[in-house]
Amino acid sequence: MLRQRLPDHRIQSAGVAALVGHGVEPTARQLGEADGLDLSLHHARQLDATLLGEADLVLVMSESQRGEIGSRWPAALGKTMRLGHWLEDGRGQDIPDPYRKSREAYVHVHRLLATAVDEWQRRLAQVH
Repeated sequence: MLRQRLPDHRIQSAGVAALVGHGVEPTARQLGEADGLDLSLHHARQLDATLLGEADLVLVMSESQRGEIGSRWPAALGKTMRLGHWLEDGRGQDIPDPYRKSREAYVHVHRLLATAVDEWQRRLAQVH
C-alpha cells in the first residue's frame, strides 16, 4: 500500500518471522487487489542487517516486533516505529496479525493498514 501511494520513495518489505518465499495469503491478496494493489510478485523475505542498514525508516506492525528488532539489531531501534504510530489520535496502535483467523479479522486489519498508510503517506510526502 505504501509503495503504491509513495512511488517516489524506495519502499521494501520484510518480516521478522517471515514465511520466506510465500506469496500473499489469499484473503489478504483478495482485499489488496480489490483496492487496486498488484500483489502477484510479492514474496515474503526475512529481515536482515543489510536491509536495516539501508533503511531510513523501519515500520513494524507491533511493539513486540519493534522490541525484537531492538534486541537483535540495537542500532536500528531509533529508526524503527510502528506502522500504527499515528492511529488512535496519535497514541499509536499495534496492528494485529490476522494469519489463520477469520475473513472479518483480515478485513479489520486491512482497514487499519489503509488508515495507517494514509497517515504515513501524508507525513512522508511532506518530507520528500
